[in-house]
This record gives sequence, structure tokens and C-alpha cells, in this order.
Amino acid sequence: MLDIEVIGSALHAGEVRRACSAAAAARGVSAGHVAVEFVGAERIAVLNERFRGKPGPTDVLSFPVDEAGAAAGERELGDVIICPEHSGDLLEVVVHGMLHLTGMDHETDDGEMLALQDELVARLR
Repeated sequence: MLDIEVIGSALHAGEVRRACSAAAAARGVSAGHVAVEFVGAERIAVLNERFRGKPGPTDVLSFPVDEAGAAAGERELGDVIICPEHSGDLLEVVVHGMLHLTGMDHETDDGEMLALQDELVARLR
């Protein structure tokens, strides 16, 4: 079972859960825990600087935990942090962040992640 914790209310929790579930299913992930948190520009700017070395706010950050799965107990997929005021499409950034938690990386692949993201977002609409 996929356990999706939603912190904040920028997007209805049901929509967040549906988007996370769709992205996870598309990648063959059926169980684990993920937290999706909506934060302000100041908070995401601090995280962006600290973990990516990039100044200023961004739309979404993903922090994967158990990329290969936990040895015992439920898999901890990680956290997705979203800044609504720097995001054009909240549904899209939820899917984007979740795809990162499943091991995809648009900076190193040949367009597969963004193509899957577009497909999933279109289906979710």
C-alpha cells in the first residue's frame, strides 16, 4: 500500500494522493511512504541552497530515501517539497517530484521522465 502524507492545503489532498499514486504505479511502485509538503518561498529557498547549492526559491524539490527499498518494514520513498507561488501547475509538480522519488532524473535521461510526466498529467486531468 502507498501511504501518502500531505502537509499543507495548496492542492486538495485527494488530488495529491491521486497524482502520487499514478506516478508510483507508472514506475511499478505499489508500496511505501511519501510526504508531500507545500511551503513558502523562503523555506524552499533555504532548502534549495542547502541541498542543491542554488540560491533562491524553486518550484519543487525531491528527497529520495530508500531508493532500492528498505531491508525491513515499509519502504520510505522520501519527501516532495513544493512551493506553490513558484509553481505554474501544482498537479504537474506533484507528479514531477514523485517521479524523482521513483528513481527518474530528467537531467540524466533522454527525455523519458518529462514524457512520462506529460502523459500522466494529461491522464489525471
